[in-house]
Amino acid sequence: MTTPAATSPTAPRPSVIQLAIKEKGALYAAYIPLFAEGGIFIPTAREYRLGDDVYVLLSLPDDPQRYPVAGKVAWITPPQAAGNRSPGIGIRFPGDEKSHQLKARIEEILGASLGSDRPTQTL
Repeated sequence: MTTPAATSPTAPRPSVIQLAIKEKGALYAAYIPLFAEGGIFIPTAREYRLGDDVYVLLSLPDDPQRYPVAGKVAWITPPQAAGNRSPGIGIRFPGDEKSHQLKARIEEILGASLGSDRPTQTL
């Protein structure tokens, strides 16, 4: 016998992605400052839709801490995108205090390079 909960549709569980960014240049290419809350680009061939929930365990260069982020897909770069861009997704950080601290930490690491016109994985 099955219970009603077992047969009723439920929301899919968010994907869990571990992303270790080891170099400042890679962090620059992946960080998305256009999102007010901050965000990060994750290279992946897996298909996602805008608004999908994604749980990211993010490691930053020269930082032993892993930062958990419960974000949402807000950017998609499809396979064979123009400009030889890597396929992947942009995760928008939530508007909570931990994400605010993570955004500040990323911007501290990037420092003056934030305003440069070097290409990134997003724009």
